[in-house]
Amino acid sequence: MKLSVYGLPMLLIWGMYGRSRARTERASVAARAAAQEAGMTEPASLHPLIETAKCVGCGSCVAACPEQPDHHVLGLIDGKAQLVTPADCIGHGACKTACPVGAITLVFGTERRGVDIPVLSPNFETNVPGIFIAGELGGMGLIRNAIEQGRQAIESVRKVSGIGKGQRLDLLIVGAGPAGIAASLAAQQAGLRVKTIEQDTLGGTVAHFPRGKIVMTAPVDLPGIGRVKFTETTKEALLEFWHGIEKNAGLTIDYQERLDAVTSRGDGFIVKTTRGSYETRTVLLAIGRRGTPRKLGVPGEELPKVVYRLIDAEQYRGQKVLVVGGGDSALEAAISVAEETGTLVTVSYRSAAFSRAKQKNRMRIEALAESGRLRLLMSCNVKEITRDKVRLLQENRTIEIDNDAVIVCAGGILPTPLLREMGVEVETKHGTA
Repeated sequence: MKLSVYGLPMLLIWGMYGRSRARTERASVAARAAAQEAGMTEPASLHPLIETAKCVGCGSCVAACPEQPDHHVLGLIDGKAQLVTPADCIGHGACKTACPVGAITLVFGTERRGVDIPVLSPNFETNVPGIFIAGELGGMGLIRNAIEQGRQAIESVRKVSGIGKGQRLDLLIVGAGPAGIAASLAAQQAGLRVKTIEQDTLGGTVAHFPRGKIVMTAPVDLPGIGRVKFTETTKEALLEFWHGIEKNAGLTIDYQERLDAVTSRGDGFIVKTTRGSYETRTVLLAIGRRGTPRKLGVPGEELPKVVYRLIDAEQYRGQKVLVVGGGDSALEAAISVAEETGTLVTVSYRSAAFSRAKQKNRMRIEALAESGRLRLLMSCNVKEITRDKVRLLQENRTIEIDNDAVIVCAGGILPTPLLREMGVEVETKHGTA
């Protein structure tokens, strides 16, 4: 009698649990297969390395991942946690915190693809005393982490001997993305003699997302501002917020000024830029990992109609636009422009498949192509850009298209050579912390 009273409900519960686990595993296997078929098997940044022998298959890491359910980053397969869609992992690190048995380590790079990471001390200082790095360049691409690192780096700068002495700057900050903004606020609050330069515009990488793109962030403390409670917002709202901070806090940021060189002088540095030369005790690099946009190296690329990132899709209304590239930035730019009234968008990519782009972007591009709102030219390379046309080569066949604007999204040249010229040690990580 007791068995029927207690045993049957337990059997039903275990049966439901087993079916649920089976469904979850099937979904994980399918997501992994789709990622492998698309060639999306390499994580872009910091990601979990799971020690199978320790993993107990509890699923805590899967549930903790902030990218779920939009992206199936982690899953359970054969009773163990696995990184199912590596390219969707952006390094939150919540999985490591959630793991009850310490089976997860956060690492950079893989055996197949290394990632160059500057060697930093716990206080964000490089091997060159007085040169600090915060944010994406150091491997941490999340807005929350970048802001926190920018703030903490200033705490370290304040402890450097020689700060506040002489006529030179105490600190020169390079970059006005999340890390640079936070560092500038903290430096101002600390009364440091600081100068901030930015080769482009306020906001760093976020400023170059397509219009309306959702930006995920988290509550964080901004120096002199207080608790910022964004958890999900748009690019426009976040940039408006930062512009408000820049104005209200009285920050002075010199835009369109690019760093050229940093050389040691005594116990400080001479920083040369496209606008001048500055003497400073310390330098904080918050320049991200994109560096200088990679160019095509073809005739006509110097024309004003050629740009290297999408700022605002609206400006291309009614125009014939060529987007060059096959990564997420290229596809997102093409999608945004194609959605504007009267545009005729062509995407040119050198490979036969979009192996580096997320599935949702590939699906949207394919849908636009099928509906006739966008033209795809795969295995295709740009050969020449003229005032009103572009010539391309596709499998030994020359194609000429009418054109008003070209958006090149071919990635960026990592600033590794610049770092090494400064004497900063750079380590190539192949799946290590």
